[in-house]
Amino acid sequence: MNELFSGAVVICLAALALAAFFVVLGALFPDRLARTRAIAARAPGRAFVIGLINAFFAGVVVLALLAVASWTTIQLIAVPALVLLSLLALGLAFGLGGVVALLGERLLPERGVIVRHGATAILLALACALPYAGWFLLGPYVALLGLGAFLLTFFEPGTPAV
Repeated sequence: MNELFSGAVVICLAALALAAFFVVLGALFPDRLARTRAIAARAPGRAFVIGLINAFFAGVVVLALLAVASWTTIQLIAVPALVLLSLLALGLAFGLGGVVALLGERLLPERGVIVRHGATAILLALACALPYAGWFLLGPYVALLGLGAFLLTFFEPGTPAV
């Protein structure tokens, strides 16, 4: 029982930390997140497929580089893998920020930006913590949708920040 309680506390604290992260991210990079949100709203299927393809191939490259570094004992080969993982994490952070902004506008249109982003981030984190459906369906879908929408902002520079 103690483990269940501590797990619930960790999930709630992580949700609060994510809420704070997305509120600050939205304040620091409003244009990029607005463009990511616009693409996720306009073409969610395309953004999901782009995110899926890029995450798959980035994962393959990272695993290949780490395997070569392990086989050859030349650990310097692992540096490009870490750089690629860092770029992927950066893309996921901005992509999820755009998806949080999109969901906030749909769920809480009458609220202010801080409340909207914070509450939506908490709701999304708790929804993704749901066993099986959140872990294997909602979480990956939202992450790949956001990653694809973020990547598309670089190839669609005229995306309006509506």
